Amino acid sequence: MVARIEEKKYLSAKGLINTVRRVFEKVKEPFKGNQGLSKEISITDCLMAGLAVFKLKFSSLLQFEDEKKDDHIHQNLKNLFSLLRVPCDTYMRERLDEVDPALLRPAFTSIFRSLQRGKELEKFVYLEGKYLLLNDGTGFFSSKKVHCKNCCEKHHRKDGSISYYHQMLGVAIAHPDFKEVIPLCPEPIMKEDGATKNDCERNASERMLKDFRREHPHLSVILVEDALSANGPHLKLLKELNMSFITVVKPDGNKFLFEWVESFDWGKHLSKRQESQGEFSFTDEQGNTHRFRFVNQVPLNDSHNDLKINFIEYWESNRKEELLYHNSWGTDIKITQENAYAIARGGRARWHIENETFNTLKNQGYHFEHNFGHGYKYLSTVFAMLMMLAFLIDQIEQLSCGLFQEALKKLKSKKSRLWRKMRGFFEFHNIPSWKALYLGIIQGTGHYAQNLNTS
Repeated sequence: MVARIEEKKYLSAKGLINTVRRVFEKVKEPFKGNQGLSKEISITDCLMAGLAVFKLKFSSLLQFEDEKKDDHIHQNLKNLFSLLRVPCDTYMRERLDEVDPALLRPAFTSIFRSLQRGKELEKFVYLEGKYLLLNDGTGFFSSKKVHCKNCCEKHHRKDGSISYYHQMLGVAIAHPDFKEVIPLCPEPIMKEDGATKNDCERNASERMLKDFRREHPHLSVILVEDALSANGPHLKLLKELNMSFITVVKPDGNKFLFEWVESFDWGKHLSKRQESQGEFSFTDEQGNTHRFRFVNQVPLNDSHNDLKINFIEYWESNRKEELLYHNSWGTDIKITQENAYAIARGGRARWHIENETFNTLKNQGYHFEHNFGHGYKYLSTVFAMLMMLAFLIDQIEQLSCGLFQEALKKLKSKKSRLWRKMRGFFEFHNIPSWKALYLGIIQGTGHYAQNLNTS
């Protein structure tokens, strides 16, 4: 019965990797500079080899270099990733260091279009026909010695030393009911973005939002952000870009707003079903109590009196009346008793960018914090984007590929078993296709021979 599971043409590993390769084939061969590099191995093959490192969860380029020397592994790379020639690790680093990371953006948008065509993205519609769009910054390289011209710098006053680092703004579509996320192209945080964390993320966020709207002009989204974004210029930009928002607001960062809220006479504004303000609570099946207070059309601050937002505060406590969670948000979505809980869940879903995205990359086999190579120009960022592409492919397979789902169901844990099993088959068997690989994992090595003719 498992063998009858068919791959989706565009949403299987084969289809997604072919989509990426078509994009990579359009990347122009970088100028070889003074390294004296020949162009015997194409930049397409170098990019696909980099993708293979992260898709197959190699822990380092050295491990990739050692294992690819085996004839059958070399052939498996060609079979599964359509490599014409497999580069050595040094050659790969030198070539990819010359690739502008912006040239990899179309790989993300092409996969996203496949997801839309396959109707899988519709599962993520959350509120008012819109998708939750999350973003947050994270670092992926830091050193006091190794650096390149694109490194951000932190100058330490205490000892006069300099730390060099790379960061990016991760972006993903998520849904509170799903553990999968749909990562979009990350936005590199550049040296010129600013000397402080706030400046860096704010400038990168503005670029990301404009790129997102240019690439997805008609996609309706709700941007879910932290308190850094609860300011007039940023929220006005979202309005210009036709994006809704749910953003954390805090008493220390939004003093005027909270003074207004605390002066509001909640006792005289008890909410009815569709009124624009009030307080209410309910108890769920587990006995937890969810309490809300909300008011619509509140001034954000005294500098932007014309900018009104809708305010909601939320508490969750257990049967013992112990506080489990508390937060407050500002949104442009009109709040009612009917949608207040959905808005709060949407606000809480912001942690999907940290838990389901960054923590997965760091702790579930992708080796996000390992330095695969820094280079002199773009290498560190290119590797980070290839890793995110591999993660995107894995997430779509987990969401929509029956073979991947069956393999995951059998082995329970991606980190401890599925990735290890995939690597085991890759290292010790000749694999003609991704379908043969997954069927071998599902049915076991005893049935593997009969799968060698699958395509």
